[in-house]
Amino acid sequence: MMADLKSVHFIGICGSAMASVAAALHERGVRVTGSDENVYPPMSTFLAERGIEARAGYTEKNLADAPELIVIGNAISRGNPEAEAVLAGKLRYVSFPELLRENVLRGRRNIVVTGTHGKTTTTALLAWVFEHSGLNPGYLIGGIPNNFSQGARFSDSEWFILEGDEYDSAFFDKRSKFIHYLPEVAIINNLEFDHADIFDDLGDVQKTFRQFINLIPSNGLLLANGDDANLAPLLDFPHCPLRRFGLTAANEVRASGLEFAVSGSRFSIDDFEFSIPLCGELNVRNALGVVAVARHVGLTDAQIQLAFDTFTGIKRRMEVRGEIGGVTVIDDFAHHPTAIRETIKALRVSFPGQRLWTIFEPRSNTTRRAVFQDELADALADADQVLIAAVAKLEQIRELERLKPERLVEVLNASSQKAAYLPDVTAIVSHVAANVKSGDVVCVLSNGGFGGIHECLLTALKE
Repeated sequence: MMADLKSVHFIGICGSAMASVAAALHERGVRVTGSDENVYPPMSTFLAERGIEARAGYTEKNLADAPELIVIGNAISRGNPEAEAVLAGKLRYVSFPELLRENVLRGRRNIVVTGTHGKTTTTALLAWVFEHSGLNPGYLIGGIPNNFSQGARFSDSEWFILEGDEYDSAFFDKRSKFIHYLPEVAIINNLEFDHADIFDDLGDVQKTFRQFINLIPSNGLLLANGDDANLAPLLDFPHCPLRRFGLTAANEVRASGLEFAVSGSRFSIDDFEFSIPLCGELNVRNALGVVAVARHVGLTDAQIQLAFDTFTGIKRRMEVRGEIGGVTVIDDFAHHPTAIRETIKALRVSFPGQRLWTIFEPRSNTTRRAVFQDELADALADADQVLIAAVAKLEQIRELERLKPERLVEVLNASSQKAAYLPDVTAIVSHVAANVKSGDVVCVLSNGGFGGIHECLLTALKE
């Protein structure tokens, strides 16, 4: 267990989850080092502020301190100098989820939040409900929650709340990360095809979620979105209790009377009215899973609502980065068509009557491919102005499999001239600065840094 762990080296330390766990281990007295090819803010700053050295570049010399354990991130592949030295030297190594399972999760009551969309928000909201109610949970959140100082904490509580990612664990373990997480209670928010680099089709994604469900013990609980057609075939099993949540009458935990406003969303469950400072139906569904878990562990509706009242969200989830000259610049992580559509719907409520610009960077392993060529056009259609950036790391994708940004723009412009393909940040910023008006909202959609476009936009607007 963690008390026996003295030193750990992270290969790929600047991923948000890796960095958060590294910091949490450091707080518990473990000597932590790490390396990454992308050592730059905000993660480099985050680590440095906590006394953790992140070494730029991969080299066998980074292992000279003889760490007791080496964690190999799932972005690392064969040929990486440190990974090769680990294998050649028969050093002790694990994947990131293995580290958690054996040194953090074993022996605890683990609540694992899964699904294609909403994992980070749901995990952060649930952790805050537990924290606000005095349960002092350990947690791992795949983002930076505003209510906490960092994305991971290892407490002495029996409860551990973590985001369960279906992406693979490491080059030596292609199972989904969440297979390692020893769930007692699990949430499945929704299920769609994603991660086209590791899953062949929807059936392949359903297969890994079915494996996850099979790990929930008979004294555990699965809480599942009862309105999701892709999830429904997985919910016929005898081995553990099941409760469905959603908006239709078939769900045991059902929201009714939904109201959306600039300040957030309202809904009722049974006879209690809840409100959350988050906008949109997707966030109501996220909150339903949280209410279901909180009730399961004995918290009252009043306790849950008190925590909802003070929840301040997640960085990069409809995060306002600044307002200059009446123009609001927003950062959002959405990159799947469903998430993009829901974000635009929520922005329409949060900024009623204002012109909405959407700047999209095809960067995820799925949206760089043509898998969602048509769906992306539908998802972006409700924005007033759409700018599409170049497909990131295009050379890694075979030509026949690539997303075609120009075609995406053609489809969007078939009914009105509102879309443009502008490959780089400089061109996008210049176009926005020349055409934006006071009152406009500019939302950047990307799951990466996008060349610091948010600050570039704010600087251009000032000038």
